[in-house]
Amino acid sequence: MGKMTNLVENFYIREATKEDVPTILQFIRELAKHEGLLEEVKASEDSLTEHLFGENPRAQVIFGCIEDEPIAFALFFYNFSTFEGKPGVYLEDLYVKPAHRGKGIGKIILSYLAHLTLQIGGRRLEWCVHTWNTKAQAFYKTIGAKPQNRIILNRLDGNELTDLASTFRKLPIGKA
Repeated sequence: MGKMTNLVENFYIREATKEDVPTILQFIRELAKHEGLLEEVKASEDSLTEHLFGENPRAQVIFGCIEDEPIAFALFFYNFSTFEGKPGVYLEDLYVKPAHRGKGIGKIILSYLAHLTLQIGGRRLEWCVHTWNTKAQAFYKTIGAKPQNRIILNRLDGNELTDLASTFRKLPIGKA
């Protein structure tokens, strides 16, 4: 792995606050547009406020900033490895605005998350990357990330999620 240098003057990372929800949603939409998935964004300011800053937060957001302007964001949450018996960090999304790419900002943010993973006694920092995003895949390899080709991400959503959940609710042992 190469030596990490901060090539961006006045760059810093900060945790998002409740007041940042509109900015978080803006980053989510910009990321989705970049990926050609804008029509799939269902997040709202209300849902983000509830799940990021409510009584029982489910994820966290950090911003990469130059002076006071957020130019990158990362949304992550804690997970747990049963094999390791240790916690970890799962990076759901990382996005750097196009004008600021290629300056090491993504690496700095990943470095921060790696540090956070170790701070909590964790053993793994994990994330997914689109199969079509070969540029990101190449970047991740330069920092030592190992693609986990033995794992296939599975997803239940929509009617399939509702149907499976209704099966549990009908079981005599289920208390939903």
